Amino acid sequence: MTKTQKVAFVMETLEKIYPEIPIPLDHKDPYTLLIAVLLSAQSTDVRVNQITPLLFEKADNPYAMIRLTREEIQDIIRPVGLSPMKSKGIYELSHILIDKYNGEVPSDIKALEALPAVGHKTASVVVSQAFGIPAFPVDTHIHRLMYRWGLSNGKNVVQTEKDAKRLFPEDKWNKLHLQIIWYGREYSPARGWDLEKDIITRTVGRKSVIDEYYKKKKPSSKL
Repeated sequence: MTKTQKVAFVMETLEKIYPEIPIPLDHKDPYTLLIAVLLSAQSTDVRVNQITPLLFEKADNPYAMIRLTREEIQDIIRPVGLSPMKSKGIYELSHILIDKYNGEVPSDIKALEALPAVGHKTASVVVSQAFGIPAFPVDTHIHRLMYRWGLSNGKNVVQTEKDAKRLFPEDKWNKLHLQIIWYGREYSPARGWDLEKDIITRTVGRKSVIDEYYKKKKPSSKL
């Protein structure tokens, strides 16, 4: 199967499984999405969705956020982890949004990346999901699956993003990156992976990955 055929199969299969795709992080506007994505670093979407209602009840816009102290923000978000760094980032970026952008979240990816505690992935998620601008944020699921499917070499997320953008049509990026994330969670996880349920990897997967899977599954001959 050629790479073009693999890409077509991936897109067709994901569209059949996920014709409609929900955004994993609960939010109501670009600001609450930005904060939720920032909080999700090294945490889970489930945990973030439990904490953001508590935070947004007190402050769901930058003007309200800067009326809280960094310590108050940190106390609320502590369960998501990395709370000292994240609370500092939230407090400082809220000030910058007020001072520089009239309290609005910019839709420019470079402007977003310049904000405290906002990296490339966070900025990509915000422009994609809040503003509908084509982007391909690469998380651990996408990085894993692009390698398993033989569509990227797994070297690093920067290369994976370049490969994804090169292989998939730009008008599909925003939906497709979410479809791959959901597929990775449900059918092709890092742990507890069942290849029999993973139709995409079973069909287009990298031979070495599939061979390694069956090698690990084979019962040991040792007593």
